[in-house]
Amino acid sequence: MSRFSFVNRLRAWLPLLPVVALLLGSYWLNLQVKPFEPSTGAQRHDVDFVVYGLRSVALNTEGQPRFTLLTEKMWHYPDDDSTHMQNPSLTSFHKNQPPTMIDARKGMLSSKGEEIQLHEDVRIFRSGRLPSQAQHFNTEYLRVLPDDGWAETNFPVLMFDRYNTINAVGMELNNEARTVKFLKQVRAVHEKPD
Repeated sequence: MSRFSFVNRLRAWLPLLPVVALLLGSYWLNLQVKPFEPSTGAQRHDVDFVVYGLRSVALNTEGQPRFTLLTEKMWHYPDDDSTHMQNPSLTSFHKNQPPTMIDARKGMLSSKGEEIQLHEDVRIFRSGRLPSQAQHFNTEYLRVLPDDGWAETNFPVLMFDRYNTINAVGMELNNEARTVKFLKQVRAVHEKPD
């Protein structure tokens, strides 16, 4: 009785075994697969706006130009809130002093606009009261805080004017005080005035 009844019961349940296996497999697969979250676009690194031929003027508290920013092209990525610039040009104005002009091939603007990072062929021209006092600086990277009149780099720098040529690594440029501090490996050549 026991052997034949067990075999008969097994034969009765045998057609249901594939269905049970299919149900268990479906349940397991459902646990393994998570549905895709709908894309909001925030995860992607896509440009959300582009501006060509930008000219921006920031004013001081007296309504006078503090600095101007010109760029051939500016584009923004919303995922990291970064703003990139192509051929940016920055001009800083200070009371009773000639302007300072900075050009580069590439630039990045911080999310609140308080910091500008310039890259590739950065050129600074700081005019003097006399043409012989004008200073030129060349480097490959420059961090600028235009509201503070401050610029700095830890890259090699070449500075030259009518009588001097200075090579250094690292520089701090204070446009408010009209000072330059070279940080290390400073080599200078001075020519006597005529």
